[in-house]
Amino acid sequence: MVLDGKLTAAPTFDAVFVVSFGGPEGMDDVMPFLENVLRGRNVPRERMLEVAHHYELFDGVSPINTQNRALVVALEDELETHHLNLPVYWGNRNWHPMLVDTLRQMQADGIKHALAFITSAFSSYSGCRQYREDVEQARAVIGPNAPKVSFLRKFYNHPGFIHPMTANVEAALGRVPAERQAHAHIVFTAHSIPKSMAQMSNYEAQLLDACQLVMDGLGKRSKWRLVYQSRSGSPQQPWLEPDINDYIKALHQDGVQDIIVVPIGFISDHMEVLFDLDTEAHQLAQELRVNLVRAATVGTDPQFISMIRELIVERMNLTTEKCYLGALGASHDVCPANCCLPVQQRPTALSAVKPA
Repeated sequence: MVLDGKLTAAPTFDAVFVVSFGGPEGMDDVMPFLENVLRGRNVPRERMLEVAHHYELFDGVSPINTQNRALVVALEDELETHHLNLPVYWGNRNWHPMLVDTLRQMQADGIKHALAFITSAFSSYSGCRQYREDVEQARAVIGPNAPKVSFLRKFYNHPGFIHPMTANVEAALGRVPAERQAHAHIVFTAHSIPKSMAQMSNYEAQLLDACQLVMDGLGKRSKWRLVYQSRSGSPQQPWLEPDINDYIKALHQDGVQDIIVVPIGFISDHMEVLFDLDTEAHQLAQELRVNLVRAATVGTDPQFISMIRELIVERMNLTTEKCYLGALGASHDVCPANCCLPVQQRPTALSAVKPA
């Protein structure tokens, strides 16, 4: 129940719903997938074909669906081990299994109220509110008897996310010659978003906090910076900067030999990681004769999977102490009406929806 914006009693949940972006799993999927992603946006077809070429390099297969299948299996095992009788479902915004199809299956299975885990650690319109809106739209398609869906809070500063990320950075540093490790530059990356969107959320603040928490965990004085990648849209529209490739060039000019790239904005190695980092940024570094080492994402690290279970237990039992690191505190469970709007606008009927 929500009273004056505060949760006063724990709802009863009978399922977990993993909510993600989705990705193509073959060349025949690529263009329909991109059309789903870009529906309603004024994106030239030439740009769409350019992005499609990225997928061609990998036979049209994004690893995100495989990653999510592995996450679902790991979470099912985690819940069963801890005697939590909650089936795990999975649905995507842009490709199969689509949200509406998964919700229909949940309805057929008798699910009444699911607790959703969004596979994005940070708050922004595209990383949070849009998922919530899409779930509401899918529920509206099904009708009044559609399963209710509530959402777990953002986990950018949870130990179950920060600790494995820290270990991954430590492992990446270990791939740099010992005598050069102290001078390696750590570059955290996240998906760029329009500045107008960033101003309506805590995206930048949360990212910077997570980066600092990782650096604190390393206990090292290495130089670091948060940069951005994968920007799209009109060149005239300001997006968060600097771009990772521009920053690699700047570090090269400053004589930096070793760069540790940390995709802190992603929980798994999907296309933005495979192409933008492992392909494009890596090729640039080779051309500049810079040693670029990419740290792993958390994926299905046991600490991360345990974190999801802990967030579920936290939401089922409101007397459980919320777990987080740093000074920003735990993110809210229920989004305020003006949280993470896409642009500077007043809430509409849909954007004002507050999930239970």
